[in-house]
Amino acid sequence: MKHEYKETLLYVENLSVAYDDTIIIKDINLVEKDVIRDGVDSTGQVVAFVGRSGRGKSTFFKALTGLIPTNSGKILIRDFANNEPNAAKSVCEGDIGFVDQKYTLFRHKTVTEALKFSLRKTKLSNTEKDEKIKLYLKEWGLENCKDKYPNELSGGQRQRTAIIEQLFSSDQFIVLDEPFSGLDVGNIEEVKKSFELLGKSSDFNTVIFSTHDIELAIELAQTIYVIGHPTVNGKKENYGTIVAKYDLRDMGLAWKDYCDDHLKLSKEIIHQMMIS
Repeated sequence: MKHEYKETLLYVENLSVAYDDTIIIKDINLVEKDVIRDGVDSTGQVVAFVGRSGRGKSTFFKALTGLIPTNSGKILIRDFANNEPNAAKSVCEGDIGFVDQKYTLFRHKTVTEALKFSLRKTKLSNTEKDEKIKLYLKEWGLENCKDKYPNELSGGQRQRTAIIEQLFSSDQFIVLDEPFSGLDVGNIEEVKKSFELLGKSSDFNTVIFSTHDIELAIELAQTIYVIGHPTVNGKKENYGTIVAKYDLRDMGLAWKDYCDDHLKLSKEIIHQMMIS
């Protein structure tokens, strides 16, 4: 299936983060563009980050979403408030939604109250807010949860609520740290469905997630980055950086049923992770 790269949505250049004198991640560079597919209305972008534990994936995600300061580098995203082509802005906290592994929600707010709170900075009227919440609850299969509190929701329902909450307060970008960790098969299917919903709701929606499950990364993502410890001049460094990138679209493996080529790629990615 033909695809075409359009505007740049996310641009990261020479990103580094250190705590005191310890460098955690360094020299991270990446560019993600909006992709248009022939005959498909909107698909959004899904990007996966894989790597062994302790390689800096969570630190990178926190830097990307503006939750921690960076030591160097720049993070730019498409500025959707500006109609000029390729208009960009620096990331501030709140521009990119972040869903952590615990799907943290307000304990004392119902699903509807929490979603209303996440729309507080928008210019929508109260009626428009109610309409938007109603629409999302319906699309995301949460209608019967609208008056429930977090402790009354299943893991999958909690996660979907957390995703909508972040979508309402950010704008087209969402980062999920290990969204499949500790979930049973049913909940994994629900999360996969939410990725699909995110893609369908806007061409610009960009989902970035980390996982230890390489097959899931290959099934869901169009781009996979491996974060590991690089070898520089024959010496293995102990900071994390991008050591490999796989663009499944250019490899002809995106949007296809799992086959032998995917299996081969899976082995290659695992090998890359093990040596870094």
